[in-house]
Amino acid sequence: MRRFSVRAAFGALVLALGIPFAQASDPQTIVFGVAPGPYGDMVKQAIAPQLKEKGYKVVVREFSDYVQPNMALANGSIDANLFQHSLYFDKFTADKGLKLTRLLSVPTAGMGFYSHKIKSLDALKKGDIVTLSNDPTNLARGLRFLQSLELVTIKENIDPTKASERDIASNPKGLVFKPLEAAQLPRTLDSATASLVNGNFAIAAGMKLSSAIKQEQLDENLKNIIAVRTEDADKPFAKDIVAVVKSPAYRAVIDSPDNIFNAFQKPDWMVAADKK
Repeated sequence: MRRFSVRAAFGALVLALGIPFAQASDPQTIVFGVAPGPYGDMVKQAIAPQLKEKGYKVVVREFSDYVQPNMALANGSIDANLFQHSLYFDKFTADKGLKLTRLLSVPTAGMGFYSHKIKSLDALKKGDIVTLSNDPTNLARGLRFLQSLELVTIKENIDPTKASERDIASNPKGLVFKPLEAAQLPRTLDSATASLVNGNFAIAAGMKLSSAIKQEQLDENLKNIIAVRTEDADKPFAKDIVAVVKSPAYRAVIDSPDNIFNAFQKPDWMVAADKK
């Protein structure tokens, strides 16, 4: 795992002074990258305490978009990230040629159909503007969500995981779809009729998941993952992250009625564990 320059300088000083390095008790640092929303809190509340018990120092670094956390992970600025689902991860790493590896999935807040102007889908009318994410993976995801709500249909010969607004076959209500940066979507609710907002950005904007007119039912590949560099996937710190997330203490935080995580959709491995 790569280290901060301050720590490297400290190590050099220790050696220069002739002090045995074993006497330095600086804990191993794990820097998690997150996007705005609840996953930084998930790291701080449900993951970091147990990692600290294992001797790690945990730092959470928040990025403003969905691009920087993967680039920072690839270049060694951070050690792990938690902000993206598998579909986005697979496409982004393939497009950028990044050597990153998913460790495991975590409970995830789904996308919601939100509005400050209408109370039901029946109130939608021709010309109403609906905003949605403009990154290719979440744009296609939003269109699949709209199709599940019977607001659009996607062309039959199109891979639904790669669909764009050009691939809408029918739009019976005559809605106008406006793709924008995901982080900006909550702000559009004062002007647009409705918006498809990812769960993390909805929570970051102070919106309740339960306030959505409709909530997305997540496929497994749309549940968020913890990722590390491929070269680090078998290192002790990565294995310790997995062990913490699979622990009863992590589950207790997730299921607590005192936080927002108990409304998240659990990954298949957690659902299977519940059935045992």
